[in-house]
Amino acid sequence: MPRPIPAYDFAPPHGYTGPLPLGCRVLVPWRGEPLVGVVVGTGNERQSHRLREALQLLDDPDMPWVAPATVQALGEWAASAALPLGLVWDDLLGVGWTPALSHRVRAVAGADLRAFAANAAPAAVPGPEWSDGSSYLPALLDAVREQGLLDEDFTPVQPTVSRVFASELGQGQLTPKQREAAEWLTEYPGQASLSSWARGAGVSGSVVAAVLGKGHAELREEPAPPPALTPGAASWTSEAPDALPAEGLRWRLNGGKFSARARALAPRIQSHLRAGRSVLVLAPEHATLDRAWAELSGLAAPCGTEAILLSGLLSPEARAHSWGQLRSGAARLVVGSYLALTAPLRDLALLLVLDEGSDAYKLPSGSRAWVPDVAQAIAAAHRAELGTAGVVPAVEIVQWPALELSMPRVRLHTVDYGAPPQQPELGPLSMPGQAQSSLGYPLSHDLRAVLRQVQERGRQAALLAPRRGYSALLRCPQCDYAPQCPNCDVPLRFHRSTHQLTCHQCGHHQPVPRSCDNCGEAMWQTKGPGTEWLAQEVSQLLPGTPVYRVDKDHQDDLTALHAGESGVVVGTGLMLAQPAPPELALVAVTLADTWLNVPDFRASERYHALLWELAEWHPARAPLLLVQTFQGSHPALEALRSGESVSAYPRQEWELRRALGYPPHACLAQVEVAARDRERAHSAADAVAAALYSAGATAQEVLGPAPAPIARVRGVYPYHLLLRARSPERLRELLDAVSSVRAGGRVRVDVSPRHLT
Repeated sequence: MPRPIPAYDFAPPHGYTGPLPLGCRVLVPWRGEPLVGVVVGTGNERQSHRLREALQLLDDPDMPWVAPATVQALGEWAASAALPLGLVWDDLLGVGWTPALSHRVRAVAGADLRAFAANAAPAAVPGPEWSDGSSYLPALLDAVREQGLLDEDFTPVQPTVSRVFASELGQGQLTPKQREAAEWLTEYPGQASLSSWARGAGVSGSVVAAVLGKGHAELREEPAPPPALTPGAASWTSEAPDALPAEGLRWRLNGGKFSARARALAPRIQSHLRAGRSVLVLAPEHATLDRAWAELSGLAAPCGTEAILLSGLLSPEARAHSWGQLRSGAARLVVGSYLALTAPLRDLALLLVLDEGSDAYKLPSGSRAWVPDVAQAIAAAHRAELGTAGVVPAVEIVQWPALELSMPRVRLHTVDYGAPPQQPELGPLSMPGQAQSSLGYPLSHDLRAVLRQVQERGRQAALLAPRRGYSALLRCPQCDYAPQCPNCDVPLRFHRSTHQLTCHQCGHHQPVPRSCDNCGEAMWQTKGPGTEWLAQEVSQLLPGTPVYRVDKDHQDDLTALHAGESGVVVGTGLMLAQPAPPELALVAVTLADTWLNVPDFRASERYHALLWELAEWHPARAPLLLVQTFQGSHPALEALRSGESVSAYPRQEWELRRALGYPPHACLAQVEVAARDRERAHSAADAVAAALYSAGATAQEVLGPAPAPIARVRGVYPYHLLLRARSPERLRELLDAVSSVRAGGRVRVDVSPRHLT
C-alpha cells in the first residue's frame, strides 16, 4: 500500500477463487476506509489471527496493473535496501492509487444492521437493497464490514464533462441579444462553459445566463474525451546497421552528440519493436526527456506501434490514459522519467538508461532510490537488455561492452588562476608571462575579451555560476566575522535583489545588519560570487546587451535569446535544463573548483561529466568552452584537452576506486543519526557503530561515526556512518544490524548515496 509500511497480509475477496493476481490492484480496508493496494505475493498461510478480507479486485489477473516481473524486482530491491515495500511502491508507481469509483452497499441477506446504529434512524444503516455507500459513516461501514454483514460493489466511474447545447423547449420571450446568443449556440453547440459561449457569441455572461434560465439552452453531462497525449516526432527509420554490442545483456553507448547517439540506438530499438516486443527509455530530467522524445518517438510508427511519453509533468488523467494504452499493448515504446519504471509494458526487450551517472536519478526523499539500481533489477527480472547512453560513461559501468562514437569537437581555453597562463595560440588572450594578479576575478581578462567579441558580433554567451544569490557570504573586513544562520552551522548567503541574508539549508532569512555584531564595523565585504554578482559584472562590461539570469530564485524569459537575438545568460546548473541558445558562441565556467572542493569521492567524476555536458550542449556547433579555475592541470580537465577517448578518465577513476574500495568495487550505504542535542546525536551514532561491530562488522566495512560536513542543519545535529560492503548480501546483513538498534535518535539509511556531504 502507498504508505511507509511493509507488505500486509489480507484474505482474498469473499468468493474469489482465481489465480494469484500478482501486480493487480485491490481494495482493502485500512483504518476504516477502502485503500488501493497492489498484490505483491502470497502471504503467510499460518496466521495466528483471522485476516481481514480484501474488498474487491480492481484489475483482471490476465491484465495486471504492473507486470509481475516488475513486482518481483521491486520486492527484491526493497529487501536488499532494507526499505519498507510500501515506501518503494509509493515512490515508483505514479498511476492508479486513487481511481474514480462508485461505491454501493447493502446488508447481506437476512442481516439486521440496526444494532450498529441503535441511537439513529433506521435509514442510517444499509438495508437489503443497494444504496450509495457515501451516504453512511465510514466507521459504521467498517464495523459492519468487519462482521461480514456487508455486500459492497466498487465500479469504475467514467469521467464526464458538462456541455451547453441549444434547446427547443424554451419558454419566454428573448431579447434581441439573447436571441443572437441562442442562434450562435445552435450553430456552435457543445460549448464547454457559459463563459466560452458568451465569448463566442460576443455577449455578456448575464445574457447567456438568461437564455439558459428561460430554457432555450441546457447543460448536458457527456463522457469526457480521452486527454490529449504528447504528439510524437515524425516517423523515421534508420538505414544504418546495428553497431551496438550484441553479446550479453548489458552494454553502453558513449561519445558523439545526442542526435548521433540517437541514430546509433535506432536500429536496435526498431528491431525489438518489429519483433513485437517493448522498449523503455529513461531520462534523468525533463531537458533530456524532451530531447529523447524528439529524437526517438518517431521510431515507433514504422514498426506498427505507438510511443508514449510518461512523466510527472503530465496530468493524472493523461498518465492514466497512457497507462491504459500500455496495458492494452497499443503502445510499446515508452520514453519517460523514473515513474515509467513500473510501466506495464508487454514483453520488455530493452531498458535504456540515458545519462546513467546523472545525480537527478537520485530520489531526494522517501525511499531515496538510486534509479539505475532499480532499473538494473527490473531489466534482470524481465530478462531484458540493459543499455546506457550518454556522452561519458559513469565509472561504475566503464568496463561494460561498449560502442564509443567520435568525440564531440571541443574548443577549450583554460584560465588557470594558480599558474601563469601559457596559451599563446589564442592571440591576445592570456599572453605568456601575464601576472596572476592581472587575470581578473570573477571575470578574468580572457573572459572579458571574449564577451566583448560576443557583443561586437551579435552572438550569444552562457556563464555557469557556482551558486545562486549575490555572494556566498558577507564578511566584516575588520574582524572577518560573517553572519551565521541561527538554525544551521553555515554562513548566510547575500541576495542583493532583496537585500536579505538567506540560509540555503533551512530557508531562514533576515535583513542585512547595519554593522558587525562582533566589532561594530559598518562596512561589509562580499565574498564568493553568485549569479546576481556575475550578471551585474556582465551588464557593466557590455552596456546595451541583454543579460538574463536563471537559477532557483529567478528565471528570466529567454524567448528572445532562443529566437536568435544577442545576449548573455548567467545561471546555475538549472540553465542546462533548457535548450542551448541557437547562436551560442561562448560557454564559460566561472569557477570550476566549486565542483571539486567537496568531500565526495565522486567530485572529480561529476566535474568531468559537467565539462563534457557543456561541450555537447549545443546540438550542432562547438562554442568556445572557457574554464576559470585554480586547478588548471586537473586530470579531468586534461582528459578533455588531450582529446582521448571519452572513457579514458572514467577508467582512471575505476582503477583508483578499486585501490580505495569504492563503487563499483563495493556496495555503499550512508547511515545518518541525528538529534537536536549534540551529545545525544553523538551517543546514538556510537550505539549504531557498536551494534555493527557486535554483529561482526570490520573497521574496513564501517567508516565513522563522524559529524556531518554541516554540523547542524535546521537545529538538528547529524552524524554519519558509511557502510562499505563487498557484496549486496553483506550490505543487507549490515543494514539488518542497523535496523535492530534503538539508538535514541533519528536514523536514516541511504543505499547507493550520491552525495557524502
